[in-house]
Amino acid sequence: MSAVLLTALGAAGLWTAGSLAATQLVSADAARRHPPQGRLVAVPGGKLHLVDTGEPYSGAPVILLIHGASSHHADLLSVLGPRMKAKARLIAVDRPGHGWSERLGGREMASPAKQADAIIAAMEVIGATRFVIVGHSLAGAVATRIALERPDMAKGLVLLAAVTHPWPGKAITWYYHPASHPLFGEAFARLLGVPLGRAALEGAVASVFSPQAPPPNYAETAQIRLVLRPETFEANAQDVAATYDFVEGQAPRYGELAMPVLAIAGEADEIVWARIHSVGIAREAQAGRLMWLPGVGHMPH
Repeated sequence: MSAVLLTALGAAGLWTAGSLAATQLVSADAARRHPPQGRLVAVPGGKLHLVDTGEPYSGAPVILLIHGASSHHADLLSVLGPRMKAKARLIAVDRPGHGWSERLGGREMASPAKQADAIIAAMEVIGATRFVIVGHSLAGAVATRIALERPDMAKGLVLLAAVTHPWPGKAITWYYHPASHPLFGEAFARLLGVPLGRAALEGAVASVFSPQAPPPNYAETAQIRLVLRPETFEANAQDVAATYDFVEGQAPRYGELAMPVLAIAGEADEIVWARIHSVGIAREAQAGRLMWLPGVGHMPH
């Protein structure tokens, strides 16, 4: 074996060891910063983590908060909680494989239908059987699924920059492809995804809020670093990769939605095409309504 080859193998080994060590450190730091804050609810296949603010008064309305991709329950709760917890019972859930919720199975849990089933089961366990659903971004597919399958539970839908329809080209950000691959997704997440994600965290946060600036200390209060764990990074990529085919099949059913549906969209959103998703669901739901926010990006909440 030549000296050049030995040197190359040695360098590759050092890089691999360094990447794995960096991933371990980043993952451990995220878990230390953001331990579970709610309760773990037993559902088929494992446990879901949720934060339940409880009833501020007898008979208070119940609002279910479902986060989008690359985030966790604290994204919506950190912003809406201080404004609304005195007026309603807020239940913010970590979708399967995110935050402190278990994945509840293998790759099949990437399906919004499977995630909807798990969230429905958790709501039944805690005795919340009638509620308004707030879903952001990718969670639009999950929120609408819950409403379609259990209209007895869904009093209404508030969809924030939500994904509901197929979009031209099926395009997703490049790294979701290798990170969701059934053979080397785990290796990609551990060797590249988490270290690069940590380096790009501030820029990624800025891009989803653009053209607005993120709220002060957003990454900390929204616990965004929890996505920088290899299992969560991989689950997140699987979710994104599965969304197009799911909404393509589900979209023809939106005419069944009889409860009030409010789609809130930023006119400057460059991540989700509001004129396909928000306009579409507002038009097709029986009691749909669209609210445009001029100059607002992907984070209208």
